Amino acid sequence: MSLWQWVLVFFAGIAAGGINTVVGSGTLITFPTLVALGIPPVTANVSNAVGLFPGSLAGAWGYREELRGWRGRTIRLASGSILGAVGGATLLLVLPTSAFQTIAPVLITISLLLVLFGKQLNTWLAHRGHTPSKAVTPALWTATLLIGVYGGYFGAAQGVLMMGTFGLLMSGSVQHHNAMKNLLSGVSKLVATIVFIATAHIDWPVAGTIALGSIIGGLLGARIGRRLSPSVLRGIIVIVGLVAVVKLLA
Repeated sequence: MSLWQWVLVFFAGIAAGGINTVVGSGTLITFPTLVALGIPPVTANVSNAVGLFPGSLAGAWGYREELRGWRGRTIRLASGSILGAVGGATLLLVLPTSAFQTIAPVLITISLLLVLFGKQLNTWLAHRGHTPSKAVTPALWTATLLIGVYGGYFGAAQGVLMMGTFGLLMSGSVQHHNAMKNLLSGVSKLVATIVFIATAHIDWPVAGTIALGSIIGGLLGARIGRRLSPSVLRGIIVIVGLVAVVKLLA
């Protein structure tokens, strides 16, 4: 690739790292960029996943204060993300990406509705005896597992899926949920990276360039995201999620 193309990949990594930390859906920036530059789709997907996980972990570090006192909950949910990511990364090697691209817009739309109307839904459920749990319920763990599968396979708007799920099934503020989302996204991407290193072809120069950009973007995204009010954060999630749906359907 030419110099300007490497610069484009680097800045795409910064943008994706920042968006992943604040909301999720950074893959929708870097993956199309790599494909447009002539990298085969599966290689682009694998290299993109390897490049973005450092940014997710950087974002999780930036949100570490919001996870204080959540150690037990974090470990249990991380186990679901890890198992799911192994399954998803394995599926990527045997199934076409179109398999999840078909259902992804539906999942993202449902999650957007949960993010947008989650407060009203929780109020309605509370009147009927249901409140988001402080414990990791079987439903929450299973949902985290399935989102981990999706994340290991393709991962576009994985963060939106997590935010919608956490809002319905887990107690805590939007910022707490965002912190957990960043950590679990990083964990699932790390696990998928390990699987890909062992089994798939990775374009290491591309992955490394994205990684450098995503770390910068992840740290910047954490600084910005932690200062946003819950209503603004929800609004950004909805806007980015809608863009994700449109892009996946295009």
